[in-house]
Amino acid sequence: MRKNKKIILAAILLALLIILSRFFIISTPIMKISFTFVAIALCATWLGPKWAVLITVVEDLIGATLFPSGSFFIGYTISAGLTGLIYGLLLYKKEPDSLTNKQYIIRVIIAVLLVTFVIHTGLNTLWTSITSGKAFMVLLLPRLTKQLIMIPIQIIVILFIEKLLRKPFNKYIRSSDNDD
Repeated sequence: MRKNKKIILAAILLALLIILSRFFIISTPIMKISFTFVAIALCATWLGPKWAVLITVVEDLIGATLFPSGSFFIGYTISAGLTGLIYGLLLYKKEPDSLTNKQYIIRVIIAVLLVTFVIHTGLNTLWTSITSGKAFMVLLLPRLTKQLIMIPIQIIVILFIEKLLRKPFNKYIRSSDNDD
């Protein structure tokens, strides 16, 4: 894919990520429920780890600046970048058929589990504990419960959306490089 197409696609996915993370979110004092993982997974699958890290970090910085929901804390930006990195390393499809469906499904499951337990349950609970002054263990159980509920939802949604968009992406974005 040409670099200008990558930049345009990254900008579209960044806009989608901002909308999903700042406007389509259910927020409580100790946790947030959102579908930001969709935009991150698509960026990771189509553009790779560098772009996924870039858009997650940029989204966090833009979101914290334009739509603050508290004071800025660098830990959440680190978590965002690590989320993009994990998804990018596991889900990137450099070529349309570089991963079989079975391989992609296994990688989605591994990526969701890593992000869920290491980033969302581990690091983000630590950051929330630091910023709220609440004990880590007090925050852990409700956050872990929410994450366990979200695991199958995230896996199913990522697989469904990627499969739904696979043909149009390959037809209009990847294949048109040869026509230019």
